Amino acid sequence: MFILGLTGSLAMGKSATAKMFTEEGVPVHDADATVHRLYDGEAVAAIEAVFPGATAAGKVDRIELGRRVLADKAAIKRLEQIVHPLVRKAEEAFLGAAARDGATIAVLDIPLLFETGAEKRCDAVVVVSGPADVQRARAFERPGMSEDKFAAILAQQMPDAEKRARADFVVDTSRGFDAVRVQVREILGRVAKMPKRRH
Repeated sequence: MFILGLTGSLAMGKSATAKMFTEEGVPVHDADATVHRLYDGEAVAAIEAVFPGATAAGKVDRIELGRRVLADKAAIKRLEQIVHPLVRKAEEAFLGAAARDGATIAVLDIPLLFETGAEKRCDAVVVVSGPADVQRARAFERPGMSEDKFAAILAQQMPDAEKRARADFVVDTSRGFDAVRVQVREILGRVAKMPKRRH
């Protein structure tokens, strides 16, 4: 099974691109969705132990947790030490199921793919990208976005230009969904002929 990593900076259109891989019949593991599930269950006790008061009614209070960790590198590291192993466990279960189902390609949708070294678990990497002004406009359509939050999120992420330089494929989302769908199909056609290269 060929493992395709999918990543992209904030508001570049990664989720929409991931959905198109799903529509082409490719199983996609969404790391963000996994984190959300963990915040509603498995990770709650560990997060409360490290960040007292960051949970309520048996769930992680995402706004409160975000307020505490966003601009604090040490706090982010502590949170990642709790969450990343649980996400990896879910990812491994997903890949096992995809292989048993006979999938020839599976996608790992990981926002911080390069930042966490997850590209080593992939045979090729797709970076979703677009112009900075489009990214900014899309980001500020999101509820609760502010200049400080936008800057803090970007500070955690590898610059878009560096991601593009390290990518095997770049999906340009600036020309609309139909153009993205064409690019997704082209990528699937090309990876079908590519060798696996996982470390």
